[in-house]
Amino acid sequence: MIFPCILSGGIGSRLWPLSRKDRPKQFLPIFNGESLFQKTVKRVSGAGFAPPIVIGNNDHRFLMGEQLSEIGATADTILLEPMGRNTAAPAAMAALLAAEKDPEAQILLLPSDHLIGKKDVFLAAIEAATAAAKDGQIVTFGITPSEPNTGYGYIRLEGGDAAVRKVAAFVEKPNREKAEAFLAAGNYVWNAGIFLYSAKAMIDAFERYQPDLLADIRAALATRSSDLDFTRLDADAFARIESISIDYAIMERAANIACVPMAPQWDDLGSWSAIWSVLDKDEAGNSGLGDTRFLGSENCLAYADDGLVSVVGLSDVLVISTRDSVLVAHKDKAQDVKKIVEGLEKEGRTEADAHPRAYKLWGWTERINNGDRFSVQSMMIKPGKGLTLQSHLHRAEHWVVVSGTVEITIDGKAELLTENQSAYVPLGAKHKLYNPGKIPVRMIEVQSGTYLDADDILRHTDL
Repeated sequence: MIFPCILSGGIGSRLWPLSRKDRPKQFLPIFNGESLFQKTVKRVSGAGFAPPIVIGNNDHRFLMGEQLSEIGATADTILLEPMGRNTAAPAAMAALLAAEKDPEAQILLLPSDHLIGKKDVFLAAIEAATAAAKDGQIVTFGITPSEPNTGYGYIRLEGGDAAVRKVAAFVEKPNREKAEAFLAAGNYVWNAGIFLYSAKAMIDAFERYQPDLLADIRAALATRSSDLDFTRLDADAFARIESISIDYAIMERAANIACVPMAPQWDDLGSWSAIWSVLDKDEAGNSGLGDTRFLGSENCLAYADDGLVSVVGLSDVLVISTRDSVLVAHKDKAQDVKKIVEGLEKEGRTEADAHPRAYKLWGWTERINNGDRFSVQSMMIKPGKGLTLQSHLHRAEHWVVVSGTVEITIDGKAELLTENQSAYVPLGAKHKLYNPGKIPVRMIEVQSGTYLDADDILRHTDL
């Protein structure tokens, strides 16, 4: 059985303002309503695959759970990382977790933010690698290069044309001249960061080449505990794990390394220009997502999160409009978007990190407008979910139900509110919300007071 291990860390700052720390690129539903995370999960579902092990950021736990639910998928484990520790630790953790259930398990380690156009080619490559992985090889997958790209690491293969090739060397990202030479040589592939290995082979490799690292990983896993649908690790134990890639920790040291070259229309979509390259286009080469219009323009990308975006008389331009930010850039400068994000972070701007919509265990909230003494937000509460009993020291709240039926409790008095009904929560009042119905509740919340930050909250135990 193959256990997919989907790595869901990363931020994708070059896809700002849509991608942010609290909702990075792998969770953006911009590919026919699905996200890269969802496409990755679906790609490795079905016969021959166990439910996935998902390893991701603690801050994205509700996003991961929500997006799995949307496609009807269930994870074997959703392991929450207290902080990022690169790819070596997840590779070993996946092996240890899978071995607990099946000593003969194979693990397919893959990022959650890659787009693969030809699923059949990808699955054929995995099938070709399974025999080698069963024999103890750690198999990486190389992308047959289509251009002398300087943004990827390369793998040099030994001669031959077998489906599974021996790896001669891993090569750092080259300059243009070297990349052109690699392309001409014909025995270089892009390093896709995807691996297939048996649990035993990976654990043995760590015991030989990284025994101290493996000891720290085992110690961190020993602290794991369940929290709803998630598995948590002790932050202090996890912090002692070295942050190192699987390439440096194992792949460049071990002798039992093989590679399967493949051409599955792969892209890691690291910029808006890369997004444009894979989207459908009109006769002038323009791609639009959301409510967009083009006039006298060519080879442009427009994204409208809220409202209409029109592009007139421009070429090779990116226009990305979200509820609170707008990006306009030439496609040739798409990589520089990261510099804007870095500048916003230095200024302490919330637009660098926080998306207007924030996902919760019970649903989500979305900012509409903020002022000096008020804040307005939209809320969605899932059926059977609710907000715990709480109160505020510095703000009052007013709720208006837009759709659905919600049970509200204010200072011990409960009542049902439905569409177009409202309620007022005075400052200091204990209150909670619950959706007893079968459809989501949509509400508008208006907060007013002297202090409106999220930490103005006292949580109480329900009696």
